Amino acid sequence: MTENAVQIARVALVGDHSPNVVSHTRVPLLLDALAARERLLLDAYWVPSEDAEAEGAVRGFDAVWVVPGSPYRSEAGVLAAIRTAREEGIPFLGTCGGFQHALLEFARGVCGLTRVAHAENDPDAADFLIEPLACSLAGHEDVVLVEAGSLAHSVFGTERTVERYSCRYGPSRHLDTLRAHGLRFSGRDAEGQVRIAELPGHPFFLATLFQPELHGDGSRPHPAVRGLARAAAEHAARRAGQPV
Repeated sequence: MTENAVQIARVALVGDHSPNVVSHTRVPLLLDALAARERLLLDAYWVPSEDAEAEGAVRGFDAVWVVPGSPYRSEAGVLAAIRTAREEGIPFLGTCGGFQHALLEFARGVCGLTRVAHAENDPDAADFLIEPLACSLAGHEDVVLVEAGSLAHSVFGTERTVERYSCRYGPSRHLDTLRAHGLRFSGRDAEGQVRIAELPGHPFFLATLFQPELHGDGSRPHPAVRGLARAAAEHAARRAGQPV
C-alpha cells in the first residue's frame, strides 16, 4: 500500500463467542490498539462455528482468525473455514483450539488421514492427532523457540519468546506425515514439543498452541496478531486493485 493509505480489511473471527472466554474479551481491545498504534483497521465479524459450515461462509473476508474456545459447537464448521483459508490463500491465524484444528484439517484434507480425531471432540476415536497434554498448559507461561527463516521468525522478530497458554490438548501422532506434506513446525518448547505451525507458500498461514490474545494487557497486540492484520490489509488492497 502507499505510505498514507489506510485500508479497511474484513476479518472473520471464527468461534463461539463467549464473555467467559478471556481471549474473546481481549479482541475488541486488540482491534482498537491495531487501529490506534498501527493504523491497521480491521472490520471484524464473529462467525459462529455452526454458521461456518455454510458453503463459502468465510469467502470474501480478508483474513480468517480461528479463536480459542474449544470444544467448538461445530468441528465441521471450523474445519471448513480453515480449509477455505488454506485453499484460497486467505490470511489465516489459528490460536489454541485454532492451532489444533488447523493441524486436524491439514491431516484430513491434505495428508489423507481422514480418520484422525481430536480427543476433546471424539474421545472414543481409534486414532488421535490431538490428545490431552501430558502436563496441562492451562494458565501457564513457557518458552517457545522459533526457527530462523520461518514466517513465525519474521513476524515475531526473535528466536526465543515466552508465551501464555490456556489449553489441555496438543498434537501427538502423525507429525512426520504432516511435515512430509508441506506443513512446517516452526516453534517448539524447550523439550521439543510443537507449539507453532505454518504453511510455506501461503500468503500468511500461522497457527499457535499458545494464545497471543493474552499477551500483555491488550494495549500492544502480539506480533502474531499484528502480522495477521498486516496480511489482511494487503489482501484487501489487492482485492481493491491498490498497490501493496
